[in-house]
Amino acid sequence: MGGILYVVSDLPVARDVRTKVLRSRERFWRPKDFAGSPDAVAKALSRLTHAGELQRVRRGLYWRGENTRLGMAPPSPDRLVPEVVAAAGTGPAGWSAGLALGLSTQVPRHETIAVPGRAPRSAGSVRFVSRAASVKRRDERLRPIEVALLEVLRDWDVLVEVPLDVATGHITELVDEGTLRLDRIVRASATEPPRVRERLRRLLDAIGRPDDAGAVRPARSESHHHSLATAS
Repeated sequence: MGGILYVVSDLPVARDVRTKVLRSRERFWRPKDFAGSPDAVAKALSRLTHAGELQRVRRGLYWRGENTRLGMAPPSPDRLVPEVVAAAGTGPAGWSAGLALGLSTQVPRHETIAVPGRAPRSAGSVRFVSRAASVKRRDERLRPIEVALLEVLRDWDVLVEVPLDVATGHITELVDEGTLRLDRIVRASATEPPRVRERLRRLLDAIGRPDDAGAVRPARSESHHHSLATAS
């Protein structure tokens, strides 16, 4: 008898969850967004997920997107990342970084995001990588595009598909228009690997910013003292 009463008492919660979810578009939902017992809310969200009315992104996070003939459209990385990672200084890595900067045309199968700390578990089409030592990215509150630059400098020879003069010209434009803030990038470089700092120094020299280049702590090892064109 108690079990029957419990199920009946869950019905208003289930109706409330269903009504709110079905009226929504392009938004995330969490169990805390609904009134009622956590168990009843969890069951209602699970039923909606199995019915194709919600996508489960990860534990405790759901997405209500537009329905297409291929199923529900997933959240874009721009919408998803802030929901999963709260830390400042987060941005694209790998091919995602090269594409974000306009230095590559490679469209990765999965968006890769670098986090200045412990990387959360992958969610949806986004893969996270940890940059636990790069704490200055967080302290300087780097923009995603600024993080992308530091990430590209990790593997310049692999990720940059355009000629050096084209790459430096494009980066110069991003600096001139204020998209890349060199003062913050230079300060953030203090916790980057030696090869990144040295490549940043070379890049800043190449775009005519010797004072900024001089503010970047040089690498101690001579093995890192090479040009961007021969980065390895």
